[in-house]
Amino acid sequence: MIFDEQFWDNKYITNKTGWDLGQVSPPLKAYFDQLTNKDLKILIPGGGNSHEAEYLLENGFTNVYVIDISKLALTNLKNRVPGFPSSNLIHQNFFELNQTFDLVIEQTFFCALNPNLREEYVSKMHSVLNDNGKLVGLLFDAKLNEDHPPFGGSKKEYTSLFRNLFTIEVLEECYNSIENRKGMELFCKFVK
Repeated sequence: MIFDEQFWDNKYITNKTGWDLGQVSPPLKAYFDQLTNKDLKILIPGGGNSHEAEYLLENGFTNVYVIDISKLALTNLKNRVPGFPSSNLIHQNFFELNQTFDLVIEQTFFCALNPNLREEYVSKMHSVLNDNGKLVGLLFDAKLNEDHPPFGGSKKEYTSLFRNLFTIEVLEECYNSIENRKGMELFCKFVK
């Protein structure tokens, strides 16, 4: 199976978007609420409908970018949040991105990628972050699907993948996941 633009557009067309909570994820909201620097350059890769980007914008963060391979996902976000800057909606493959950021938010992007791209994901995250930049977000700590997204993972695997290029500041079970994800999410904070 190829997880290309057509694959993801079809998910939106058929409303098979189980990853979309319809709101900002509670662990990410709690993290955003303690951020004080509203000038941070923030990227949300594979952002989809990106309730996180909407929440950040509503709370004074003006330097937020969303990249997605699905143009339809970006159009959905723009239609829902007309004030979101069109120039900050990037229709591109994340692995071809040539910008840098202070903060990257991980929200169901890692688990959407073919597992054979995991090492490339870590390397690319390292390259898109400024010095001392942070990768913060949620990773599934569960055995999920083997042949289609979402793909699962484990704390042990993430530690092994990230420890060579990042300082692992936090990698622990979320205390504030939504009900159907309790016990299945790790909150991560990796520093370049």
